[in-house]
Amino acid sequence: MLRAIFVVAWIVLSLCLVLFIFPFLSLSARSACNQCWSRALMYVCGVKIRVFGEPKRQGAALWVANHVSWIDIFVLNMVRPTVFIAKSEIRRWPVIGWLVAGSGTLFIERGHRHAVRAVGHQMRSRFDQGEVIGLFPEGTTSPGLDVAHFHSSLFDAAIRAQVDIQPVALRFLLHGKRSDHVAFVGDQNLVQNLWRLLATTGVVVELEFLPVMASEYCEEQGRGKVAEHAYHVIRNAVLPKEDLRP
Repeated sequence: MLRAIFVVAWIVLSLCLVLFIFPFLSLSARSACNQCWSRALMYVCGVKIRVFGEPKRQGAALWVANHVSWIDIFVLNMVRPTVFIAKSEIRRWPVIGWLVAGSGTLFIERGHRHAVRAVGHQMRSRFDQGEVIGLFPEGTTSPGLDVAHFHSSLFDAAIRAQVDIQPVALRFLLHGKRSDHVAFVGDQNLVQNLWRLLATTGVVVELEFLPVMASEYCEEQGRGKVAEHAYHVIRNAVLPKEDLRP
């Protein structure tokens, strides 16, 4: 309950920041605010992160990761301020939807004929500003103990913009063991999942930044092969070695 009170207070403060301060801030100032906000939120929620590998910290890039929970965006933001691509339904979530929209999230209208092209143009604009974009190509969340096959369509925007692509593996642990306890899956709504997280201690998210795929390599291979390569290296990092299978 104490955590919940702090989270509500922090969200209200952040909403005021997005509504009344963000419009007057530079891009770098907004990024710094997003990073600080993410760190504070995860601290209040009791989530610790461990970073492995070498994240690309400078210049435009596409970070490609498996998707377990709504907190994925915040743990990645803690490493480097990141622009995310999200389904349009999130924009309609109470409070959280307003926050992610105000922080610069790109929304895709799934099922619309020209949705991918429209988001691709927005991604190119962000790449031109030297930003890193986060993509969850599974298209939905999972328990985090395996990885679903990747959709390749949005890889094309990064390849056309000639930016590097870096796979990122997310592993959720509870008291030192792999767990799906706080995964945002099934029939849970956002409030229920948040309450479960706030009532849990010992949550750790490991982020493993895997070798960067250079833009030249991606252009040569094409989006299908690049997506397949990203899928395999992330899955190899997510699955326990004894569980690896073709």
